[in-house]
Amino acid sequence: MMSRRLFSFLLAAVFCAAQATDKFLPQRIVSTAPSITELLYALGLGGRVVGVDRFSRYPPEAARKQQIGDYAAPNLEVIASLRPTLVIIPTNPVQLRQRLEALRLRVLELDQEGIPAIYRSFRQVGEVTGTTAKAEDVIEAIRKQLAVVRARAGALRPTRMMFVVGRMPGTLDGLMVAGQASYLNEIIEIAGGVNVFKDASAAYPKVSLEEILARNPDVIVDMGDMSETLGVTDAQRRNVAALWNRMASINAVRNRRVHAVASDIFVVPGPRVVLAAQEFYSILHPEAK
Repeated sequence: MMSRRLFSFLLAAVFCAAQATDKFLPQRIVSTAPSITELLYALGLGGRVVGVDRFSRYPPEAARKQQIGDYAAPNLEVIASLRPTLVIIPTNPVQLRQRLEALRLRVLELDQEGIPAIYRSFRQVGEVTGTTAKAEDVIEAIRKQLAVVRARAGALRPTRMMFVVGRMPGTLDGLMVAGQASYLNEIIEIAGGVNVFKDASAAYPKVSLEEILARNPDVIVDMGDMSETLGVTDAQRRNVAALWNRMASINAVRNRRVHAVASDIFVVPGPRVVLAAQEFYSILHPEAK
């Protein structure tokens, strides 16, 4: 039988080892994208976050953190002044990783464009922050909820739709839509939709009105005027929907199925992806309500 003294020694050793491990886990984290901020809070790491990008609005307490600009134009001086032990960035073309590493900062770069990539990003952050069990719990919860949406949609007729992510404000010029490589394409399919631009290889291709007329979507979801999602009024949504009235030959316009939306859930590939799938399901299948 183990002596009481030996047991106490082993217990103390385990406690000291845990403390030593915690010491090397990042305790001051900077997030440079809303999806990363939401991921950190979903893992219970909000208390370790010391800086966020200016578009991080969820959860509400994230907006009270020090802002560092955004991932396309971060303020490196502000980031460095926060003395972060980890800076997490999305995959991007502005060589942000190299610029941060030149300041001798530890950087984790995440690809979140796609459902499998979102799951992988949870695991990556879980590994470096000591929250692997929590990461697996969150992933499993997302999987189950998306499976429920997919099963419900699978019993209904697929609906052809288009998601507008950008355009010239107040016009139908410069239209950008969700394409095959965007995570939105996956969510549309889960919700029982058929993205009419799923054959476009780019994530967010520019398209013409002629192309839209040719593909003739039955539903149009338009977020083009509302990248700034705060304070959007019902009148603004009506104005966006009214822009499409001159395109009356499109099924979505003729049948009054143009939906102007203003929510971060559609453009932040993180833990609230389930809410996006549920909202798409409601838009695509009003008969199922």
